[in-house]
Formats: sequence, structure tokens, C-alpha cells
Amino acid sequence: MKKKPIHLIWLVLTGLWGISGIGYAQADKTFLSLERAILIAKERSPWAQMARFTLMRQYWNHRSYKAELLPSLNLSGNALNYNRSIVDVRDAGTGQISYVSNNSLANTVLLSIDQNIPFLGGTLSLESYLSHLEQFDYDKTTFNTNPLALSYRQPLRTYNSLKWDMKTAPLVYEQAKRAYLESMQTIAIQTTSLFFSALSAQSNYEKSLATYNDRKDLFNNAQNRFELLGTVMRSEILQLELSLLNAEMSVNTSKLNMETQLFNLCLYLGMTSHTRVELVQPSEVPQLSISADLVLDKALTNSTHALKQNLKLQQSQRALAQAKSAKGLQATLSAHLGFSQTGDRIGEAYQNLREREVVGISFRLPIYDWEMSKGKVKMAQADLAVTQTEIEQADLEFRQDITTKVVRFNNQLRQCEISARAKSIAEERYKISKNRFENGMLTVTELNTAQNEYDAALSQYINQLQVFWSAYYELQKIALYDFIHKIDLSADFNKIVDNLK
Repeated sequence: MKKKPIHLIWLVLTGLWGISGIGYAQADKTFLSLERAILIAKERSPWAQMARFTLMRQYWNHRSYKAELLPSLNLSGNALNYNRSIVDVRDAGTGQISYVSNNSLANTVLLSIDQNIPFLGGTLSLESYLSHLEQFDYDKTTFNTNPLALSYRQPLRTYNSLKWDMKTAPLVYEQAKRAYLESMQTIAIQTTSLFFSALSAQSNYEKSLATYNDRKDLFNNAQNRFELLGTVMRSEILQLELSLLNAEMSVNTSKLNMETQLFNLCLYLGMTSHTRVELVQPSEVPQLSISADLVLDKALTNSTHALKQNLKLQQSQRALAQAKSAKGLQATLSAHLGFSQTGDRIGEAYQNLREREVVGISFRLPIYDWEMSKGKVKMAQADLAVTQTEIEQADLEFRQDITTKVVRFNNQLRQCEISARAKSIAEERYKISKNRFENGMLTVTELNTAQNEYDAALSQYINQLQVFWSAYYELQKIALYDFIHKIDLSADFNKIVDNLK
């Protein structure tokens, strides 16, 4: 009796130590919800980084296109062109050709400001030209200048690539931005799959551990009843011991599977460690009923589908325009207006400037090409017709796919409610069966059956949650629309690009 207070004090101290230890372990863990896992994946995962670099590539491609619309300053020329050879010279009066030796050094430089004219397809240039010629045999130096000249080159009836770029380039960059948002939703879908795989493994481990503890307690109680009261048969003891061994094996197997699935999830998220991660099961599913018309409207407005079809059509139209422009007369108008002068010294080359005017048209007209040009036009027309048919078919399939996915998603909410109720019933039944077994009113086989039904119901509930959230993020990817908060998905693309520059 004197030892009993000391024993109680020891139990209290060890209990407090155990409680504090559990609290520290919990505090040291990282609790990870589905929403948090998706946010981490969009920020850290290698796939998110690849999506950002893909967007960055299209950003610079768009910048290059916009640069073509702006004036460019260019410097070109030839330096130290030494020429020592025999050249032919024609006498201006008699027309006689003579061969003389040439020993010269030439240098030229051209500074120009060039501006493309997108709607016309021509190029306007403001130029300044300087040439230096050193003739060693005659000990003579000559400078030739065009201090200021305005030139224009205009293709007539030819394919204007820059005009087509103005139609397609903005669409290409807009498609890249929407593709980035869709990539983020693809990451959300993959994260959901990995999250629920890990959550299912974690749940299986927790169930197996709880089952092991229950079987251990039941085995100990049954063994005491067998030894003290003799109310339990030896065969039941052996069956309980076998169940306990199987439960222990299940704990080891499920723990290894849980560690593997958590590692796969954390690897995808870009997290350095998974040993302290504990997943939080979604408590409930939102009460959503999504309209197929809303999804279709948002998909046609926000997704890449409409842009892809539009670009595909424009590419075919562009190919047809290029084939037509290559058929028949090809002509180019060139005009050059400015001033020029020559002199023995560079200063003289800039004095008493003379007007310089050069205007002309160059052309090429195929007389007969065995209908090669006509054939290319017909091929381009056929390709355009095929593209239009493919676009119509793709649009029908896109609409049908949306309808099917919306119906499946709306049905999934009820599936989750049914599986949640089934889980509650199976859990309650197992508790009742366990109490009845402890009171000797149920066999081990019947208890195992209740346990298996509860395990199956819990796994089914987690599986239905995974189907729900995967279907939701799939619709969110199609429409680029948050159906819970009722807003379009977006991103700060300027910030993304600035962070990668």
C-alpha cells in the first residue's frame, strides 16, 4: 500500500512525458493538404519550371516579331579588300578592250536606318555611304560618298510574309500564355493523382497499424480469459494469433508502400524530404453542379482550342496566298534618291554634292512552267479544304468531350456522398462487431469480415474523392475557369518573364 502512491506518480510522469513527446512529433511534421500540394507543385516542380521556360521562349519569339515592325540601325561594309590582278578595260571612244594591271585597296561602309512597311511589304531606308579606293600603281586616292540617300524597295504582287505575321504572331503568343495556364492545370491533375495514391497508402498504413493494435489487445484479453476463466477455446486463440501475425506483416508492407508513395509525391513537388510529411484528407467536397453550356462558353473563350483551330486555318490560308503569289508576273519597284560626290580627299567628297536619282522596275514572267505553279495552287486549295473539314470535326469532338466530362463530374458528387455514408456504416458496424467479439458473442471470422468491409469502404471513399478532384481539375483545365470561386484563371505573365530574364 505504501508503494502505490509512488507507482501512481511514476505513471503520471511517464504519461506527461508521452503526451509531450507526441506533441513534439506532431509539431515537427509537415501537414500537407491537396490544395497546398498543388500550390507547391505549381511553384517548385520541374514541370512548372519547364512550363515557364516554354512561355519564355514564346515571349522572345514575340519580341523578335515586334522588333521587325520597328526601325533598325545597321552598319555594313567591306574592309581591306586588296586586289592585285590583270583586269580588262574598254576604251570609251573605240570600244577596244585592253588588259591592264590593277593594284588597289578598297574600303566601303554603309550606315542605314531601315523600316519595314508591313501592309505594303516594302522596305524604306535612310542611308549614308562612303567608299575609299587606293590605287598604288598610280599613287592615287579616291573617295566616293553618298552622304544622304532615301531608298525604297517594293515587291509588286508578291507574298507579304510580314503582313501574315501581324495576323498570326499575336495569336501565337496568346496561345502560349493560355498553354501555360493549361500546363498548371495539368500539374494540378498529376499532383491530385499522386496525392491520393499517397493518401491511400497512408490510410492503409494507419488502418493496418490500428488493426494490429486491436488484434494485439484482443489476443492478450483472449489469452487471459483462456488461462483464468477458460471461456475461450484454444482454436480461437490460435486464430487470433494468426490474425495478429498477418496484421503485423500488413503493417510492414503498408509502411513501405506509404514511404514509396510519399517519396513519389514529394519528388514531383520538388520537396527535399518526405519523412516528416503527413497528408490531410479533404474533409468534404464542394456542392457543385456545373453547366455544360458554361464550360463550353468558357472553353471557347479562354482555352487554347479556338486559338489552335484559328491558327491552323490561317496557316493553310497563308500557304495558299504564298502559292498564288508565286504564280505569274513577279516584279519589284526600286527607287533611290539622294546626293553623291567623289574627290581625292575625304573633305572634297562632301562638297558640291550632285543629285542622284535611280528608279526602276525589275520583273520576271514565266512563259510556260508545265503548270507547276498551278499545281501548287491546287494543292494549297485542297489542303485548305482538308483543314476546314478537320476544324469542323475537331469542334464537334471538343463539344462532345465537354458534355461527357460534365455529366461524369456532376454524377461524381453523388458517388462521393454514397461512399462517405458507406464508410460511416462500415466503421460503426466494425465497432459493434468488435464489442460483440469482446463479449464472446462473435467469432474471429465474423470480426475479420467486418474489418475487411470497413477497410474496403474507406479505400472506396478515398478513391471516389480522387475521381472527383481529378474530374474537377480536368474541367478547370478545359475552361481555364475556377468554378468554385467563379473567376477566370490567370497569371502575372510580366512577373513570370521578368523573373526568368
